[in-house]
Amino acid sequence: MAGAIASRMSFSSLKRKQPKTFTVRIVTMDAEMEFNCEMKWKGKDLFDLVCRTLGLRETWFFGLQYTIKDTVAWLKMDKKVLDHDVSKEEPVTFHFLAKFYPENAEEELVQEITQHLFFLQVKKQILDEKIYCPPEASVLLASYAVQAKYGDYDPSVHKRGFLAQEELLPKRVINLYQMTQEMWEERITSWYAEHRGRARDEAEMEYLKIAQDLEMYGVNYFAIRNKKGTELLLGVDALGLHIYDPENRLTPKISFPWNEIRNISYSDKEFTIKPLDKKIDVFKFNSSKLRVNKLILQLCIGNHDLFMRRRKADSLEVQQMKAQAREEKARKQMERQRLAREKQMREEAERTRDELERRLLQLKEEATMANEALMRSEETADLLAEKAQITEEEAKLLAQKAAEAEQEMQRVKATAIRTEEEKRLMEQKVLEAEMLALKMAEESERRAKEADQLKQDLQEARESERRAKQKLLEITSKASYPPPVSSSTTALPPDVPGFGLIGESLSFDFKDTDMKRLSMEIEKEKVEYMEKSKHLQEQLNELKTEIEALKLKERETALDILHGENSDRGSSKHSTIRKLTLQSTKSRVAFFEEL
Repeated sequence: MAGAIASRMSFSSLKRKQPKTFTVRIVTMDAEMEFNCEMKWKGKDLFDLVCRTLGLRETWFFGLQYTIKDTVAWLKMDKKVLDHDVSKEEPVTFHFLAKFYPENAEEELVQEITQHLFFLQVKKQILDEKIYCPPEASVLLASYAVQAKYGDYDPSVHKRGFLAQEELLPKRVINLYQMTQEMWEERITSWYAEHRGRARDEAEMEYLKIAQDLEMYGVNYFAIRNKKGTELLLGVDALGLHIYDPENRLTPKISFPWNEIRNISYSDKEFTIKPLDKKIDVFKFNSSKLRVNKLILQLCIGNHDLFMRRRKADSLEVQQMKAQAREEKARKQMERQRLAREKQMREEAERTRDELERRLLQLKEEATMANEALMRSEETADLLAEKAQITEEEAKLLAQKAAEAEQEMQRVKATAIRTEEEKRLMEQKVLEAEMLALKMAEESERRAKEADQLKQDLQEARESERRAKQKLLEITSKASYPPPVSSSTTALPPDVPGFGLIGESLSFDFKDTDMKRLSMEIEKEKVEYMEKSKHLQEQLNELKTEIEALKLKERETALDILHGENSDRGSSKHSTIRKLTLQSTKSRVAFFEEL
């Protein structure tokens, strides 16, 4: 009895010790995950768990996003998960997204998983038209997206229509031109074919390098009012704060880089910006909701921290990650070179095999033709031999008849009839016999010559037969012993299309010579990249000119028109910001107040 009571007590105490949990669903750009979280967990506990699961170390770019009454919010790291204004219905859903964007993706994004998540997010924003992208750049970006998904272009695999189910271009771009899906695919594929040799991570990085120069890339927009009540847009991004006209999200009217801002704060709906120069008055604006002010402040603090961090020496953690990334890049490059060599050897071996098969088939055809010629020669020789024999027998018979005629003539002459009539008749008969003998002799001579000619033809036929047999023997010997394949080529199994190469496990020891060679290759790649960039710019201009005639002007959006005007002026995202920041901070603050 006592044992049963103790057992129940032990079970109840164990039950009390087990923490209560709730289910959380995390949605990334390409997957969904579910976790059991303890009730006491703070935002940082859940965020760290997600990052560990993804193998992500560049955590400072990301956050967990949720929506409150049509307003975006981010999970706070120091606040309990369930204390946020989120739905308590399980599973509680958060979106794992990039919260802050780099100034230069190639320099700042180190891990491949970080690059991939940014690529997927930026691609979706462009397709959803949250980032404006001009048509010609959309086609180029689509070609890199196809390279990242499908690898190198292969015309035997990637046939017409293979992109029919892919969403690659914004609907705005498709509707703007009188072009069929096939025409768009043709233009995307022509660029896709030029990206041969780029791995997935390289194609995704090229995508980001182009996308980061788009005017709306990485900008969070908020509706605000200045002191005069003028409706404006505040843009927060990696470079600073930008003020826009609500009708023009491409070109800011005023910009304040982060290094000019000393302090940011808000009270209720009023936001206060203090410039670094204390002699300059603060400037203020109002937002629509207190919740929006909180979000603006979060984004300002995070972007400012990253802005300052980029201008300092890398932390030890970042240095280690970059070193590992360089080693991994070098290893992958060497691996790709090894695979390229193996592929080249395999292709050479396949070409050698095809050439041997072609040569063997040719030899077989020659052997068949020689065999047929030999059979024809044998048949001709037999016929000629038979005909020669018959002619020879006829010649002998004619000679015999001629001899008999000669004997008959002698006998007639010996027994000539004395009478004149008999003599005349005898002479006539003798004349006829002589003519007959002469004719028989001529025929016999002709037959003898024909027999000699047939013998000569027979001899030639037999000589031809001998040569044909000799050639057949040579062909047979060649077919039996094909030319040896070079020892450097890989031995091929009978069914080449299905075979695979088994690579040996490699250990990479980066010696000085290897690093020097790698440095030379990287330098070469830089030169090639500059040439390719110039070539791509020329192609972009060509495509723009080519499709301009197919544009439906009446379908142009306000952003299309604004981008066209900026292009005509030669303005770009960075040139516009540089031009705006040339003015003094004081004049820009005054201009903001007077808008």
